[in-house]
Amino acid sequence: MTASQSPALPAEVPGLAETGTTEATLIFNTKAGGSERSSPDHLVEALHQVGYRPVYRATDSEEDLVRALSEVQGTVFVAGGDGTIRAATMHLAGRPGVVLGIIPLGTANNIGRTLGIQGDPLDVIAAYRGARPQPFDLGRVSAPWGEDVFLEAFGCGAFAEVLAEYNPDDGKSPLRAVQALGTALSGFDPTPIQLTLDGVAEPDETPYALLEVMNTRATGPRLRLATTADTSDGLLDVVRIDANGRDGMLAYLAALARDDFEALPSVQSDKAQVIEIPYTGQAFHVDGEVRAPEQGGLGLVRVEAWAAALQVLVPVPQDQAQAQTGGLDTPAQAPVEAPSEATAP
Repeated sequence: MTASQSPALPAEVPGLAETGTTEATLIFNTKAGGSERSSPDHLVEALHQVGYRPVYRATDSEEDLVRALSEVQGTVFVAGGDGTIRAATMHLAGRPGVVLGIIPLGTANNIGRTLGIQGDPLDVIAAYRGARPQPFDLGRVSAPWGEDVFLEAFGCGAFAEVLAEYNPDDGKSPLRAVQALGTALSGFDPTPIQLTLDGVAEPDETPYALLEVMNTRATGPRLRLATTADTSDGLLDVVRIDANGRDGMLAYLAALARDDFEALPSVQSDKAQVIEIPYTGQAFHVDGEVRAPEQGGLGLVRVEAWAAALQVLVPVPQDQAQAQTGGLDTPAQAPVEAPSEATAP
């Protein structure tokens, strides 16, 4: 399915306006972080309070996830971090009649934060009362190693090199990641390439210390490289740093802390629908996954915005959600037992 063939978006969540309630599926990653109030029972009860009838599906493995989502319809609430959301999205992208609801439980939550979805899981669910879906773009990659899809970012250069060395098992630390990125930007020596944006080639080959094609505003451990990225505009943000004019490590660290990375003199940012990157065997990352370097590799990497590949619920602001519930706290104190169709191994 191409961007021009993206599924039409409904004006509201299917079934909710007509019946006052709607069927839903809750995918829960028990390994994700989150508050002590984020057990499946609590989440199911909270969803009941805002008009859904969720079926809880435990997904402790990729096989569980495939079974849970193979024929799913309606609203799919995914409770977990960016990795869990990415795994579910790979099975939902391009499918009509499916709406994704994000319940962030991870550490970075780059996807949720870009959409304004953050905070305690039960507060997030309460804000879903009256929510409407909006389009959410993805990025598609055709490369010598094969096909890829990304939610957050795709790129080469310093961050891909850092990610190849960064070990999340040591603990996800935004500070440690920023420090590693700053060090890599200071010493990375990239090969010059000629980038093409929407069919227009840049005039010269440029050695990019950092080249990131962004869909969300941040990637990795909350590195906000594209501060104005819009996941529903049908475009991708191309953020890059010319290695010949790069700033010092402290400048990058300070800019990330100030949340104005793109304002640095060495940073250039453009929006494009199609990006072509010459492949010379360099390492790339696809969200949090690394495509290892290949010595002597040659070819072309083509990145395309997949417009409206998903429909994603966006909560109403908290004050509006409280007004809709008459100021009552949700959910009720005693959670109902979660109906389960789990297929745990």
